Amino acid sequence: MEQEKQKEKVILLYSGGLDTSIMIPWLKEAYNCEVVAMCADLGQEEELSGLEAKALKTGASKLYIERLTQEFVTSYIFPTLKAGAIYEKTYLLGTSFARPLIAKRAVEIARKEGATAVAHGATGKGNDQVRFELTVMALDPKLKIISPWKDPKWTLHSREDCIAYAEKHGVPISQTKKRIYSEDRNIWHISHEGGVLENPASEPPDDVYTLTNTIEKAPDAPEYVEITFTKGNPVAVNGKAMEPVELLTTLNKLGAAHAIGHVDMVENRLVGIKSRGVYETPGGAILYAAHRELESLTLDRDTSHFKEMLAIRYAELVYNGQWFSTLREALDGFVEVTQRNVTGTVKLKLYKGNVVPAGVSAEKSLYLEDLASFTDTEFYDQKDAVGFIKIFGLPMKVAGLVDKK
Repeated sequence: MEQEKQKEKVILLYSGGLDTSIMIPWLKEAYNCEVVAMCADLGQEEELSGLEAKALKTGASKLYIERLTQEFVTSYIFPTLKAGAIYEKTYLLGTSFARPLIAKRAVEIARKEGATAVAHGATGKGNDQVRFELTVMALDPKLKIISPWKDPKWTLHSREDCIAYAEKHGVPISQTKKRIYSEDRNIWHISHEGGVLENPASEPPDDVYTLTNTIEKAPDAPEYVEITFTKGNPVAVNGKAMEPVELLTTLNKLGAAHAIGHVDMVENRLVGIKSRGVYETPGGAILYAAHRELESLTLDRDTSHFKEMLAIRYAELVYNGQWFSTLREALDGFVEVTQRNVTGTVKLKLYKGNVVPAGVSAEKSLYLEDLASFTDTEFYDQKDAVGFIKIFGLPMKVAGLVDKK
């Protein structure tokens, strides 16, 4: 008993899937440790009942099921939305900003349990290993990190190896879903990789899409939606005030019906590998389109253009697992200033995978109708443009004169 008490504790990021399930007995064998499992609920809508019994039966001493959806939406999704961050012009970062929150909670549990290490099931080829490990390093540098897929003691190299290990150690394999894709889901999105998607020349089969309609199955009539923002945060849909989780869930349903938010891309992973992924982000695509329209009225030209540049860097930081970096936190300070006047309502038309602007109004709009028209106003005398253009174009005029010589 005394020896048992002295065993080190390891917090395992646990999903109940094959990989993390077999990692419980493997960690106990390889490290002679006590394993405390942690599962994060980020609104993935998966049935979590029975997970505790499975974890305990597999050898965990305890299972934490952490309900983190509210924090996920307000502290990770909305800040990234306000930044306008999109990775490689297409990816809305659904998995990227989920991983730091999961690892953050694991660190908090490690402190509570007196654990000395955090373990995860990410492979050595992907981005998640970086996102998990950088978060642990940033929040508690003293914690050890165990990554079985990169551990010399790990001798399992295929799904067949993992299944054989599970059978040998009496680990229940509860998967009944006969899908060949590797998928990650939360309230923001679902990602699909692997199988036929590994060939970028192949069109994604219809059965890839699980959250949303295909374009062919989307309604033949458009649907309008109005989204209200306060200081960059979405607060209402069609005039009805909603809490963040309810709001995103509502937009997910609307977007899913109209095949909104489909992304098929070949992305550059941090480790240098190109990877093909298909994503479904129905509510997220709507929010990004609405937020962009509202900013078109409320941000001045220089701020808007500079923010576009910083959005690229912000997206890289999130994608690369640097959520808890000083730079991302500093960029948040800039973003918050830009959002002071991003208050108003945006109307969008949803139709066959398209999000079409259908009107926008803002409390502090910089768009003045008389100034934008062709009519002269007291704010703008068209004759002033003569001198302005001469001065603005002087360097080009000089270069033209030199070229002619």
